[in-house]
Order: sequence, then C-alpha cells, then structure tokens
Amino acid sequence: MIIVNTDYITGKELEMLGLVKGSTIQSKNVGHDLTQGLKTLVGGELKAYTDMMNEARDLATKRMVDDASRLGADAIVNVRYSSSAVMQGAAEVMAYGTAVKFKG
Repeated sequence: MIIVNTDYITGKELEMLGLVKGSTIQSKNVGHDLTQGLKTLVGGELKAYTDMMNEARDLATKRMVDDASRLGADAIVNVRYSSSAVMQGAAEVMAYGTAVKFKG
C-alpha cells in the first residue's frame, strides 16, 4: 500500500474510493506518568510519551490501511494525522486520508 501526504502520485491516474481512517487512544501506566511528571521539573524529552505517541501513530496508520484494504485500494493519498488529549496521560491519535485505486 502506497501512503502519501500529497493529493497525487506521480505517473498514476487515480480513482477516488473515499475517506479512510484509523484511530486509537493510548495511555501510559501510573509509574511512567509519575516519572514523566517529575521530568517536567528539569526539562527535556519525555521519552515514555514520545514512545507512546509513536506506537499510537503506528497503530492508527495500520487501522487506516486496513480500512483502505477493505475498499480494495492501491494507495492512500492526502494522509493527515491529528491528536488530542482525552484525559491526563492519555491521547487519541487519528490517521485519515483518501483511498484510491490506480486507473489503467
């Protein structure tokens, strides 16, 4: 599956199949939450949260690709990501784009 953040794929004529999306809500355990909270006092990267968000993006992307596969898509164009805090220490990540088939 080709995944791009442009609305075209060079050299391909596209047939739009529709919007596809994938999402997940991720959180870290209380232990990580406490250590990361202390880290904010001294500054620096919050590694546990960086890892959490990377895992969430990967899972949301996989679910978006699964959604596109069910439509018989060859690719997903115009891919975007969004995230929002759901509660302290938990975030929703959504991946979305347009599923397409190659013409010809």
